Amino acid sequence: MKLAGKTALVTGGTSGIGLATAQEFARQGAKVFITGRRQAELDAAVEAIGHGVVGMRADSADLADLDRVYAEIAQRSGQLDVLFANAGGGDMLPLGAITEEHFDRIFGTNVRGVVFTVQKALPLLKDGASIILTGSTVSIQGTENFSVYSASKAAVRNFARSWLLDLKARRIRVNVVSPGPIATPGLAGLVPVEQKDGLYGHLASLVPMGRLGEPAEIAKSVLFLATDDSSFVNGIELFVDGGAAQI
Repeated sequence: MKLAGKTALVTGGTSGIGLATAQEFARQGAKVFITGRRQAELDAAVEAIGHGVVGMRADSADLADLDRVYAEIAQRSGQLDVLFANAGGGDMLPLGAITEEHFDRIFGTNVRGVVFTVQKALPLLKDGASIILTGSTVSIQGTENFSVYSASKAAVRNFARSWLLDLKARRIRVNVVSPGPIATPGLAGLVPVEQKDGLYGHLASLVPMGRLGEPAEIAKSVLFLATDDSSFVNGIELFVDGGAAQI
């Protein structure tokens, strides 16, 4: 029970990596709060996680929603020990087709949303707390038709480097977990249904381990960064990618 007595918030906790991490945190004894934008998915996630998890409908790019989230956490728990700023997403467009809407939507969630998710958590975060941000292997790789998403994750990587300095007096650690290709609804949603198997096969061929990762494997890595097991780990980008970013 590595998180017994701790309180954790997982944004984007209704599916994929966020859901798996919230489940792992709950199994490890944490009081868990999750956010999601769609009520039906939020309700299903709360039921799947159990352990008294609290679900809150919120868009991480909406500052008023964030204020409501933190007000509820303050009322119910009074503090935060772990913040997993995981909400994010994106889709694919080549350079010549990028629109203002595409750019604003992805940077709004993946960059603006992360900034204010962390900033507005600061009054609740205990000294010595752990902040984990969701990056991606594409932050260090060129990926055709994926430049806006990739750039947004490169920004997230630098946030950790800079914020650990901003927060050093409070001993708050800031780290990034960067998944490779993981079998999540978000990954499947990048292509039409009939192309899913082809996408998965192609991505698996790029991974030295020869397969996609599972959300639970990322959750175990986030747990490491959330606990005292990583007490001297600060500012890193932990690639959980089967070796894909190393070749």
